[in-house]
This record gives sequence, C-alpha cells and structure tokens, in this order.
Amino acid sequence: MSRLSRRQTLAALGTLPATSFLKPQPSLSKPKAAPFTLCLNMSTIRGQKLGFIGELEAASKAGFRSVEVWVGTLQDYLKTNTPAEARRRLSDLGITVENAIGFAPWIVDDAAARQKGLDQMKLEMDQLAQIGCKRVATPPIGAQNADAPIIDLHRAAERYRTLLELGQQTGVNPQLELWGFSKNLNRLSEVMYVAAEANHPNARLLLDVYHLYKGGSGITALPMVGKPAIEVFHVNDYPSTLAPAQITDADRVYPGDGVAPIREMLKIIQNPDRPVVLSLEVFNKNYYAQPADQVAKTSYQKMQALVAGL
Repeated sequence: MSRLSRRQTLAALGTLPATSFLKPQPSLSKPKAAPFTLCLNMSTIRGQKLGFIGELEAASKAGFRSVEVWVGTLQDYLKTNTPAEARRRLSDLGITVENAIGFAPWIVDDAAARQKGLDQMKLEMDQLAQIGCKRVATPPIGAQNADAPIIDLHRAAERYRTLLELGQQTGVNPQLELWGFSKNLNRLSEVMYVAAEANHPNARLLLDVYHLYKGGSGITALPMVGKPAIEVFHVNDYPSTLAPAQITDADRVYPGDGVAPIREMLKIIQNPDRPVVLSLEVFNKNYYAQPADQVAKTSYQKMQALVAGL
C-alpha cells in the first residue's frame, strides 16, 4: 500500500465529522452551593404562644426549612408527646432543627449550682438528640446580672470544655454564646479566648448582630474569628437612635430595617466550605401583636433580601 502524502491525510481528516475527535468532556465544576441557610429563631414568634408544633407550622408555611427551637417550648410539648412524634412532625413539615436555645447555668462558680446546670444540660441534650438537633446555645446564664462576680476566663474555658465533652457523648454540640448585656462573656475577645483555651476541636461561637453592638465589640475583630468556628449566626437589626447602653432585646428589628452593617458581617463570616446558618432572632412586641403567619412570612422575605447577591 502506498504511503499517503501529508496533503492527502489532511484532506481525509477534513471529511470526518468533528465529533470523531472533539468528544464532549464531563463538566468538572459543581453547582455553587448557597452560602447561607435561612433559619427562624422561634423567639421571633414566641409572643403569640403557638406552642411547639404551631411555631413549626408557621415557619414552614412561610418558607423556612430550618429553625431554632426553645428548649422550654419543646419540653412542654414532650409532657404529652414523645420525641418520636416530634421528629415525625418535623419530617412532615420539611423542617430541620439547626440549634436550640437553653438556659442551663454551666458557667457559675458555685459548684453545686454548676453541677445542677450540667445535669440540666445533659437532659436537654438527650432530648434534642432524639428530635435530630445537633447543637445547643450555651450563654453565660447565671453570670449575666450586674451583681454577678467576674468569672476567671481560664475557669470558664475549663467549664466550656466540660460541656464540649458532654456534647461528644450526646451528639449535641454546645455553641458558646456571646451576650452583649451580660456581666460575663459580653465581648468578642472574651468568647474567643474561652473557645480557644478550651482546647477542644468542637469549640464553636454563637454570635449575634445585636449582641456585638450591645457589648461594644462591633465588627472590627470579627475577621479574627476562624470561619470553622461559626456554624450559626443570629441576625437582626437596630435603629440609629439607640446607643449600646440604651438598647435592649426588645428593640431589635428585622434585618434591613435598621443601620447595622449586616451584609458586611456576612461577607466576613461566609464560609466557602459549608453554609452558615443565619437565624433571625428578635423579641419585638410590635411583631408579637401581629399574626404569627404574617411575622414569619415577613421574616423570610427580609432574610431573602438580606442574602441576595452574596
């Protein structure tokens, strides 16, 4: 057989369809995941006194698929219902409980009171685990009042580590919460120190737009918090007319209705590895005077507007 010339070879190739050589390659890029999970803290509709299931139904109807429940409300429900029933209702509504709000006095100096707080926390963690909740807030309850003694931060870290070890046993991880009005753990630097000094891989911070403002931390140090340390972040807003010394829990408003630099905060805490749970937490009496469905719907719309484009 005679050898083809270069010109003949090129001519032959030109007659073949392009698909013979240009096979489509599988896409290597994955769809970009949403950077935030929108969540409703039940404090926002707590004043309507709907009960555990009523609050879940209002959140689900408004579009939320994630919530933060209050331990007390859950326990009221469990007086006449089982955790399995609660979990079934959550599944039916398409709701995930991302976190729970409890008030066990784990940080106090009094050893007997602290042990009672740990026993309370163990009970609550067990209940939360049974409904599929994997986190619980741990604020400085019992050490928040103006007459409370200042707690040594090293001891606070030891006590937080005890909670973290309890969390490993139960599967419900404690989130160290900053309270801006509290005598203890009211500054970002303090909770950062306690979390770091606890020397435990599961240490996490639960921060809040209002509390950062109330305690005087602002957002200057927020970039210093490692992104893995924030899984849940409480969002709300505040008016320009109230200084940190005057503002109270009840003055919080919907995100976007005040002057807080919320979107700047969200850009700082945004984690490329996993979504951050953004939970709307307010205690506004004007909202409590409105139908819960209306408040929940407005909450969802405000949250959607907040994260648009981020």
